[in-house]
Amino acid sequence: MFELVEPIATVTFSEVPNEGFLALGMRNYWDGYFAGRAAPLGLAPAEVVHAVFYNFADGEVARHIPWVWGKTTPQEATAVREQGSATALRQLIGDLADSPSVVRAAELATRAAVSAPIEGRALYAGLRALALPQEPVARLWHAATLLREHRGDGHNAALLAHGIGGTEAHVLLAISLGMRPQEFGRVHHLPKAQLAAVLDGLRRRGLVDAADEFTDTGRETKQRIEALTDELAAPAYGVLSVDELDELIARLGPIATALEAADY
Repeated sequence: MFELVEPIATVTFSEVPNEGFLALGMRNYWDGYFAGRAAPLGLAPAEVVHAVFYNFADGEVARHIPWVWGKTTPQEATAVREQGSATALRQLIGDLADSPSVVRAAELATRAAVSAPIEGRALYAGLRALALPQEPVARLWHAATLLREHRGDGHNAALLAHGIGGTEAHVLLAISLGMRPQEFGRVHHLPKAQLAAVLDGLRRRGLVDAADEFTDTGRETKQRIEALTDELAAPAYGVLSVDELDELIARLGPIATALEAADY
């Protein structure tokens, strides 16, 4: 489900929504990112957004929050994000956007998306408080976003339970992808000393070796975190019968394939 839902939700980080935020007066992509994604939290201070998002280095959120709220409001940011994301999704999947399959996929995905428990899921709870879009493509994007952030809140809990901080998580992700952390897009901009300190800490814990690769302990830790993330995400789909879940998978498949081919 992650592989099917994630591409739909993440169209919100593509060019069309970005253009919508730039039109509001945002200075760059990241202003729009934080305005749109943090909007369900209301006028929360940077410290709260940093805690909920979990994976940004210290100070990164504060470069955008609360500055963006001098240019727009959470309500306007939510509307711009939804409109831009629905437009982007419609463009990317082409004729599929007008198919009965999208209507049915949106119906099933929404049932799952609004059925999960909200306890301990701050960003998911904020999204649940928003009105559901009526137009099928927008509704599908919104449902996918709910499911993504529900899973994301659970993933943060799994990381926290294993003592893995946000920057550490990105370093470990880079290693799992076969990349040098110093070249990984989400952390390569950090001061070299800061990134070196993160790697040193992972080595001391026995998660990473001297060659910046996983140890057996590091690999096992990652596998436990991923398994727990899946376990915590599963309740969202419990409202669907086995047949309905199979149908949802079948209907999302062509959409995910079209998005993969679009390479947005």
